[in-house]
Amino acid sequence: MMILRTMTAAAFTLAASTALAQDATMSFFVTSESPGQGGNFGGIAGADAHCAALAEAAGVTGKTWRAYLSTSTENARDRIGAGPWVNAAGVTIAESVDQLHSAENNLTKETALSEKGEVVNGRGDEPNRHDILTGSMPDGTVAAGMTCEDWTSDAAEAAGMVGHHDRMGLDDSDAAKSWNSSHSSRGGCGLEALRGTGGDGLLYCFAAN
Repeated sequence: MMILRTMTAAAFTLAASTALAQDATMSFFVTSESPGQGGNFGGIAGADAHCAALAEAAGVTGKTWRAYLSTSTENARDRIGAGPWVNAAGVTIAESVDQLHSAENNLTKETALSEKGEVVNGRGDEPNRHDILTGSMPDGTVAAGMTCEDWTSDAAEAAGMVGHHDRMGLDDSDAAKSWNSSHSSRGGCGLEALRGTGGDGLLYCFAAN
């Protein structure tokens, strides 16, 4: 009995250490929550800080986190490092920036996990949270005028481009299946406006190092 208990404890310790090691490799996630101000993160630095805070809370440290957001002066694709990027389960999302912005990426509802390793609600779930803020075109460059005023505004007059992390929309068009450039927010950049089309003010976060 003592031997069995010892073996069980050892197995549990090994499993726990393996999970911790796997979590430590995480370099990509979808934010599990929003700060609550819609597209207003206090600027791009605030969005980066939100990514970093969630990663740290999940036990992943020592990485430089960048929100996948374009601004009037910077493209999202240029701020996230060179890759490769893996999710909380250790699954590779993309090997490089070019692959990430091609049909060869591995970004789906099943792989676009939160920092907690959880699947994020998509189309057909309640509530739908598949609209992820990006401010970007399909190639990762800025979608002009669709950055919620460089992520400082939740006003009804502002707009932000979103992508669908579950690669699903109202039809089978390329835009509906785009992870980073599906449509502009409708009704502004406030949280309730974002929720109205299936969003929740969520972001993609990438480790740039």
